[in-house]
Amino acid sequence: MLRRLHQDQPESFAYTEANLKWAEAQISKYPEGRQASAVIPLLWRAQEQEGWLSKPAIEYVANMLDMAEIRVLEVATFYFMFQLQPTGSIANVQICGTTTCMICGAEDLIAVCKEKISPKPHTLSADGKFTWEEVECLGACTNAPMAQIGKDYYEDLTTEGFADLLDKLSAGAVPVPGPQNGRFSAEPLGGPVALKKYAEDRMEHNASVALALEIGDTVKRIDGTEVPILTPWLQEAPVETPSEEEIAAKEPRPAEGEEVDETGVTEQEAKAKKTGTPKTGDES
Repeated sequence: MLRRLHQDQPESFAYTEANLKWAEAQISKYPEGRQASAVIPLLWRAQEQEGWLSKPAIEYVANMLDMAEIRVLEVATFYFMFQLQPTGSIANVQICGTTTCMICGAEDLIAVCKEKISPKPHTLSADGKFTWEEVECLGACTNAPMAQIGKDYYEDLTTEGFADLLDKLSAGAVPVPGPQNGRFSAEPLGGPVALKKYAEDRMEHNASVALALEIGDTVKRIDGTEVPILTPWLQEAPVETPSEEEIAAKEPRPAEGEEVDETGVTEQEAKAKKTGTPKTGDES
């Protein structure tokens, strides 16, 4: 599939102040001269901020990484996760259309998108709030059919429930993501059949949904203030070299009552007192 930049482009692009700090932190992962390794996360953050990847954004990232613009354009056009055309101001709706979802009703969800958003994918709705597309497997087969809306999964969808969900999003609400049929996560529809005791005291939502509700970024344009910027690779605390005594204390010790042989038998590797022998046909 040939992918081109959209004919309508904004005048310019710049990261928000927090996103710029985030981008600089990502670049710091790599040694001098290897900054180009950060091209995908920087392009992705530009898309998260604006909703799609524009020519000025591609040029901005190229300049930041000291890369030729054509090299960054190659990355942006190669990966289908990068949207090269404007997306809905609220969300780009991605319908999983692979086997399990197709069997369970993905085509019906696509019909809803065609009716409520646009007859064609990658096309803005009349009010500019939504775009939609069919994508390959999103890995939620147990909860088919499903859609990714913004950052989160909406699973176990019906046509009526999906249409209602789009109406709520259009009105400014953000429905709770995750299974839409009462399931906690991906357990059998009739309830857990194993490890049942863990279902009794569980939290209200599964971990993915709980995190989405905590951060509130399901359909939010990311400005970099959502979560703290962490850079553990910079080793901001000094690295302490252990003393010879500390190293010696961690050395393997011989097994108690056993002589040390040439292999250095340790407490965890003491020789067996007796080796097992398989039974022969006569002994069975």
